[in-house]
Amino acid sequence: MVEVVTMTERYEVVVVGGGAAGLSAALVLGRARRRVLVVDGGEPRNAPAAHMQGYLSRDGMSPGEFLAVGREEIARYGVELVRDWVLDVVRDADGEFDVTLEGGRTVRARRLFVGTGLADELPEVPGVAERFGRDVLHCPYCHGWEVRDRAFGVLATSPMGVHQALMVSQWSKDVVLFLHTVSEDGLADEDLRRLAAAGVSVVPGEVAGLAVEDDRLTGVRLADGTVHARSVLFVAPRAVPRTGLLERLGAELEETPFGAYPVVDATGLTSVPGVWAAGNATGFAEQVVNAASGGYRAGATINGELLFADLDASTGS
Repeated sequence: MVEVVTMTERYEVVVVGGGAAGLSAALVLGRARRRVLVVDGGEPRNAPAAHMQGYLSRDGMSPGEFLAVGREEIARYGVELVRDWVLDVVRDADGEFDVTLEGGRTVRARRLFVGTGLADELPEVPGVAERFGRDVLHCPYCHGWEVRDRAFGVLATSPMGVHQALMVSQWSKDVVLFLHTVSEDGLADEDLRRLAAAGVSVVPGEVAGLAVEDDRLTGVRLADGTVHARSVLFVAPRAVPRTGLLERLGAELEETPFGAYPVVDATGLTSVPGVWAAGNATGFAEQVVNAASGGYRAGATINGELLFADLDASTGS
């Protein structure tokens, strides 16, 4: 009987996550003539949004179109992209990585880039999840201009709700802060002074749901049945970083008010040799433009490291 030996496919770099950070890293590496595999689960953080803002030359483009263009660009340089999930990554004694995909495929990589992003856990208020990205929003820099001068509400689920209410007052002078689960007694005097200076009204009481008419937000309903007319509601999702692979590799994480994120240097290098990360996998507030920039820096650094590693190996250094 002849034994069949299955050869593991080998790549120079495996990119985990096909968002702005991962595609940007893959683009740089593909143009550097590296053999690259991008593994993308297809769940970008900004999928609920109809458009993205603040990216010079791409302002107003839909997230879906942005990613589609990015995939076309990396394909020009021979980068392979598969729609799959990475189940596990093991770093071998020789410093390379065995990457196991959910679809059953196992590949080997010399270097690893992680751009797995994060997931937003929304407040458990009826109607919020259904309208998120439309008239329930979280980032004024992403959507403030589009909803400017409307009647804003801000749902406080922590004392940071005060900060959010003050920030959004830049885009509207009609702002109501719904304290929801935050005690009015817990507001600092400085918070109250700033809210008054910004013209933000404060409404105590738990929010029970939203009022919607003709598929538009028209109000915020309190537990006592009172409805406050609002056309936009800002909320603060709880960030859940997708750092499972990095944790299994032993990457050092740092606790922040928005979750635990990997410690990285200026190029995105983690504490694990050969592993880089960028985008929302490294921080809550990374916008698309920041993620793309981080991916570019990481991709260029990875290419340079591979180049000099090969040169040193060829000379016996």
